[in-house]
Amino acid sequence: MNLSVIGCGYLGAVHASCMADLGHTVVGVDVDAAKVARLNAGDPPFHEPGLGEVLQRALASGRLRFTTDMAEVAGAEVHFIGVGTPQQLGTYAADLTYVDAAVDALVPHLTDGPNGPAVIAGKSTVPVGTAARLAETIGDAGVLVWNPEFLREGFAVQDTVAPDRLVYGLPPEPERAARAQEALDGVYVSILERGTPRLTADWASAELVKVAANSFLATKISFINAMAEMCEATGADVSFLAEAIGHDDRIGKKFLKAGVGFGGGCLPKDIRAFMARAGELGAEQSLTFLREIDSINLRRRQHVVNLTVHALEGRVPGKPVAVLGAAFKPHSDDIRDSPALDVASRLSGLGAKVRITDPAAGPVLRQVRPDLDVRDSAGDAIDGAHAVLLLTEWPEFVSLDPVELGERVAQRTIIDGRNVLDSAAWRAAGWTYVGLGRP
Repeated sequence: MNLSVIGCGYLGAVHASCMADLGHTVVGVDVDAAKVARLNAGDPPFHEPGLGEVLQRALASGRLRFTTDMAEVAGAEVHFIGVGTPQQLGTYAADLTYVDAAVDALVPHLTDGPNGPAVIAGKSTVPVGTAARLAETIGDAGVLVWNPEFLREGFAVQDTVAPDRLVYGLPPEPERAARAQEALDGVYVSILERGTPRLTADWASAELVKVAANSFLATKISFINAMAEMCEATGADVSFLAEAIGHDDRIGKKFLKAGVGFGGGCLPKDIRAFMARAGELGAEQSLTFLREIDSINLRRRQHVVNLTVHALEGRVPGKPVAVLGAAFKPHSDDIRDSPALDVASRLSGLGAKVRITDPAAGPVLRQVRPDLDVRDSAGDAIDGAHAVLLLTEWPEFVSLDPVELGERVAQRTIIDGRNVLDSAAWRAAGWTYVGLGRP
């Protein structure tokens, strides 16, 4: 099939590359000429494992190209909208400027094909009710379907070609709904043939799936972090607690890892936008619990700062502090709302000489935060440090040798912000080990 992908950021670039790799002919459109040039050269503009290989393979096949010219989408049977929906400045609400601009620019280039009108498939995470509004803008020029994404950074290629489910939010008119479903079934035919569940619903239900899923995941993370606070107050061990309750199949073990909390470009802004939309709909009481989820999450960052201040006996100014990790999670260079970067910034603001390192996010960090001392390796960051903070659980950080590192620091204090280190091994090497919610 001939497809277009509007917006070639994290979501769009991965989707376009994977769809072309599956055999479709795809044109990706973005307003950023530099980004388009990098993509056409086979150079992903962000770190995502496996994407470079898929991108280069798709380009070499001749089925994928990127452009800044919206007119080049004419003739595509399905147009995917994958632009960003960041948090509005000064409010919790989602900024739909890019979604509206993408649809407005796309409509004049929609053309009917041999199988019927063009299909516009929304993938961006939007407030419930957005699809119904956009459908009015599109009118009879095309058929709108909402097809939310469920990508995990670090696993985005896998989640695109082998998702755990496909969701279609179909229009209310039976004929248009049939057209939309037929088109998406054609796009995902190889995925559906492997038995991937396909769920169909109305626009509103499909829009709610993504934000409801993210809100639930955020709730699990903040719940176990609240339990970590209780464990610290009582001397209990949150790691044991998480393992014990995780054996209950009604609860499960995933996302029960206490630590410095969640960040990134999705969970924080999505739960805030969900709260804002609930307020607009007069249903704010249904999501008031998300305010506490957000509060617990942000509180974890200051808690790590407080632990560091305590480890330094209150004498923070001028003390070298090593921060291992800047991205919000491993296998990504995404520093949006990163707990690690937030902690580093707060300690720097207290006068600490923060040296921060990250295997992927270092170059990004040097561009956007020239005020921070970014080091190329953990060794560079750790030399002479009075405290070491592990805040992003990159495998190379988790596997560091405490004996070897102990010879390089000024003070053997390690704060494990992700509860991933072997506390016994670090203590045996002479370190003061501080975990979160662990005795």
